[in-house]
Amino acid sequence: MKSRSGQKIKLTSIDELLGVVNEESAMEIEINRIHAFKDHPFKVLDDEKMADLVESVKVNGVLTPVLLRSDGEDGYEMISGHRRMHATVLAGLETIPAIVRELSDDDAVIAMVDANIQREELLPSEKAFAYRMKMEAMKRQAGRPSKNNPCQNGTHLRTDQEIGNQVGESARNVQRYIRLTELIPELLDMVDAKKLNFTIAVDISYIDKEMQKWIYEYIRDTGFIKPKQITALRKQLEEGPVNQGFMISIFNSCIAVKAPERKVVLSGKKLIKYFPEDYSETEMEKVIEALLEQWKREQE
Repeated sequence: MKSRSGQKIKLTSIDELLGVVNEESAMEIEINRIHAFKDHPFKVLDDEKMADLVESVKVNGVLTPVLLRSDGEDGYEMISGHRRMHATVLAGLETIPAIVRELSDDDAVIAMVDANIQREELLPSEKAFAYRMKMEAMKRQAGRPSKNNPCQNGTHLRTDQEIGNQVGESARNVQRYIRLTELIPELLDMVDAKKLNFTIAVDISYIDKEMQKWIYEYIRDTGFIKPKQITALRKQLEEGPVNQGFMISIFNSCIAVKAPERKVVLSGKKLIKYFPEDYSETEMEKVIEALLEQWKREQE
């Protein structure tokens, strides 16, 4: 029997599921009162896994409550559980079990990222925006570091190191993922689709957005981009502006195929009938070179 909106459901394993205190309990909340988290970086896809989740919801209901916070206007913002709520909608249900917690904006960001970041098969773009959102929230909470001290107030770790330790990444890799948020959407989609190498994408992120559009068009048309091409472009940009035509010429010069070296050998038997016997090899070379120069001028 479906529970009425507002009816509380005791959950014995809620501590393990959401990290909440024992006194918290779930309520059935109308789905039409819940909206997605602002700038939610994790994609909700109608794939095979979603189909399985929908079937599970139809048979068993939503076993793990979603986490919400009040939006202050008789509605709720989803913190954790976007996929579960989507499956619930597809299953035809009108309510979903939820924990409602009072959270600040920054606490909500951190809780949202932490609830999703350990999922398997996250896309690079999802990690990129999640790390960025969490880092910005943590910096606002701790206070920005001074120029002389890059560590956050009250900690011995930089924010990127702290996030790296939590998610099993190096601080450098956290920063590299965050760089991806500087890419235009078309290039970021290529990274997600594994059509653009991660390391090359990070290098491209330092180039302005207008030129990134040109780079996207080049990759779209040629099907590739090489590290040395981006390195050459960035080096040229240090010297001055580059238009689209110049950029393409830079790229082409990096992949130009050198013509194979041609070698012609004239045996002594062939040469002997043209030169006196007392001519040295050096003298014969000078004569041949002079004759070739004369032939070249005639051709021109």
